[in-house]
Amino acid sequence: MSYVVLARKYRPRQFQELVGQQHVATTLLNAFKQNKIGQAYLLTGTRGVGKTTVARILAKALRCESPDAQPGGKHPGVSCDKCPSCVEINNGSSLDVLEIDGASNNGVENVREIREQVKFLPSRGRVKVYIIDEVHMLTNAAFNALLKTLEEPPAHVTFILATTESHKIPATILSRCQRYELKRLTHR
Repeated sequence: MSYVVLARKYRPRQFQELVGQQHVATTLLNAFKQNKIGQAYLLTGTRGVGKTTVARILAKALRCESPDAQPGGKHPGVSCDKCPSCVEINNGSSLDVLEIDGASNNGVENVREIREQVKFLPSRGRVKVYIIDEVHMLTNAAFNALLKTLEEPPAHVTFILATTESHKIPATILSRCQRYELKRLTHR
């Protein structure tokens, strides 16, 4: 067995396991219960508060194949962790959940590549999820290219943007995303 970094070994895999972010977890679970899933989400907060973790949990909830996890099911938004989609996302091997580092893929050509990929349906399941971490690092031209896709996204695509510096994101992008501010943990 290979060594696993502690942060990955103990990373929450469900909304209920999130510590200090109950406001985000509750809001997202309520969206599943009411079948009001957005096309684009923006997760903001300081370094280490769980933006990428929340993005992965949300992606897994969106892609879970269990009827209970679907809107209208017994436990909407609570992924089963057993279906092939959940297992692939937990392993980081899902073809339909693409994690993109905005710091190193910040050019307009990178976003144009995403725009070409969103046209295609997911290989399995209902939705394809794009997680763009450190989205504030995109260039202005890249933001403009992304804007066109966020304005008229295909029904089978969900974008999850994560950033530590939301003030650097253009207002046109912000206006098309549901924004969630993750807070730092406090000492009790």
